[in-house]
Amino acid sequence: MSGALLVLRAGPQALVTDRGRPGNAHLGVPPSGALDRPAYELGNRLVGNDDGAAGLELLGGGLRARARGGCVVAVTGAPAPVAVDGRPAASHAALYVPDGATLQIGTPVGGLRVYLAVAGGLAVEAALGSRSTDLLSGLGPAPVADGTELPVGARPGTPPEPGPVPVSVPAATVRLRVRLGPRDDWFTAPRSALADPGWTVTPDGNRIGLRLDGPPPERHPDTRDRELPSEGMVTGAVQAPPDGPPVVFLADHPTTGGYPVIAVVEPADLPVLAQATPGTRVRFTVLG
Repeated sequence: MSGALLVLRAGPQALVTDRGRPGNAHLGVPPSGALDRPAYELGNRLVGNDDGAAGLELLGGGLRARARGGCVVAVTGAPAPVAVDGRPAASHAALYVPDGATLQIGTPVGGLRVYLAVAGGLAVEAALGSRSTDLLSGLGPAPVADGTELPVGARPGTPPEPGPVPVSVPAATVRLRVRLGPRDDWFTAPRSALADPGWTVTPDGNRIGLRLDGPPPERHPDTRDRELPSEGMVTGAVQAPPDGPPVVFLADHPTTGGYPVIAVVEPADLPVLAQATPGTRVRFTVLG
């Protein structure tokens, strides 16, 4: 180990994250991993880490941590103020935090989730090949709390890679491409039911899924009183319960569900939902 981060203040929610543990649905384990995958990968690239190194996903920012041993970090994702020992510092760039210095990440000025990469990665214990915290199954490390000390692995020997440095700021209206199915035949007009209305992200979303406010898709008369046996769920599934608007499942989603899935969001469009604050408008585009 090359050092550690002592968390003085964890903020609203701080979780260890990496690329997740896909391929374990048969065990009842969701894929988990960073919701804003491009922001997570950018942080590792900026500090020279391997692609799968573990970092932190910070809902609402708010982290304050002291370096035990100097470390190189990068703060990415939703733009938020960064300071080292009270002095303003850059985000979306490699930043050196000296031994004993305090790193502070404020509240995002746009978006929702901030990512912290540390050169060498967070060397916490892995479960099923991943260090990600899974809020649904409880696998992985516990959510980071005040006083947690996070060990940091040995710094990589390769220099950071140059390249574009995107900032995760969602548009006023998030546009999601979806493909109908597998249960779109349970609804009278699934294409127009998704594409015609404007939807709004509600406040009760989390890493398991986001609930949208809007008109519930109308079921066929012959399915209104039917129950669907539980079947497999995937990340991006748009599940339509009978008593309300749809839910879009995210990385910590249940692996099975009993409500019909009207469509599935294209994987490339899912990262924007990691940054969609309550009240964000959503429009669906149906492919095919």
